[in-house]
Amino acid sequence: MDNIVLIGMPAAGKSTVGVLLAKSCMLGFTDTDLLLQGKHGATLCDLIDTHGEDAFLEMENELLSSLCLHRHVIATGGSAVYGREAMEHLGRIGTLVYLKLDLAEILRRIGNIHTRGVVLHHRADFAQMYEERCALYEQYAHVTVDCTGLDAEGCVDAIVCALKKHGEEP
Repeated sequence: MDNIVLIGMPAAGKSTVGVLLAKSCMLGFTDTDLLLQGKHGATLCDLIDTHGEDAFLEMENELLSSLCLHRHVIATGGSAVYGREAMEHLGRIGTLVYLKLDLAEILRRIGNIHTRGVVLHHRADFAQMYEERCALYEQYAHVTVDCTGLDAEGCVDAIVCALKKHGEEP
């Protein structure tokens, strides 16, 4: 295994868990939302507001498709799953781990989706977007870890255990 790539809904804990996972596995850590913000000099929310959702998704897909990292935990944005090229590339350079949470838990954690920079992808309803994305996360994931009810450390333990079962040694 070269990289561990975390995918999942906004507020699933990809960034928080990713840092802890990287430390425990002695890997580097990269948050692709931060890379995207740094590259374009604006927050995710501002990028979406200024350029629109479709252009934002193109920017994200381009950035993710060009990542060249080794021995990293990569925390992706929740909308990364809309970029086919990005997901195929990430699947080639690492093990895709879907951090699964039920809708109620996501809604409890997420706060204001508009100030957070969440792409609804032409869906007015968060629950519809959740269902659409979950199907895509399941499609691309090499490993799915149900993090419902787990704290960050528990999620890290569950990921390590799932990777071992998958034949990966983190």
